[in-house]
Amino acid sequence: MRAVDVAEPGAREVRDDAWLLRAHATGDPNAFAELVRRHRDRLWAVALRTLGDREEAADALQDALLSAFRAAGGFRGDSAVTTWLHRIVVNACLDRIRRRQARPTVPLPETDVTPAPATDRDTAMDVRQALRQIPADQRAALVLVDVQGYGVAEAAVILGVAEGTIKSRCARGRARLAVLLGHLRNPVDGGRVPSDVRPSEVRAAAEVRAEAATDVAGDVPSASGKEGGA
Repeated sequence: MRAVDVAEPGAREVRDDAWLLRAHATGDPNAFAELVRRHRDRLWAVALRTLGDREEAADALQDALLSAFRAAGGFRGDSAVTTWLHRIVVNACLDRIRRRQARPTVPLPETDVTPAPATDRDTAMDVRQALRQIPADQRAALVLVDVQGYGVAEAAVILGVAEGTIKSRCARGRARLAVLLGHLRNPVDGGRVPSDVRPSEVRAAAEVRAEAATDVAGDVPSASGKEGGA
């Protein structure tokens, strides 16, 4: 395949992701950067929501893009390029979570959990903290399905598990979020969810989406891992 410069007039509009990846693998100096520009926002959102820390998310995304840069020649086309990229990013994030859990940590001091009137920003912080408290596998599934809008089948491909596993992880994660974020729905009652009422998975998912929309915009690192706009 002849290396084609994607900067040529009209090239960007007619080249799909698979073409760009092949062009990069055959030596095109601009193809991978164009691929990153197309998908950077969503990849950054996945990293940020999975890790819950901007610095770690930027590092994980940079590691993932470097891995993708080097592994492009081995892409077999069994899935969409964007699915392949998301799988690499999620794996980089989960690797960091595993390393973080293996390190000794210092317990955080007890804080007053009495709910206060929440602003939009307060709600965003509450949801971010709640996401960090659920298991990594459930968090990754929720980020893909509820935040990024992927279908169960594609999320299963990205995470390398069965569709039933994705459904189960999402259900358990939503139930945990419903409890952790109960004070947002029941501020007067201190966040307690009555025992005869099942936590609303739809409400929990909507709160995750609202937090993502509030916090991700304008906070995307460049291909080099630095924060900034496109």
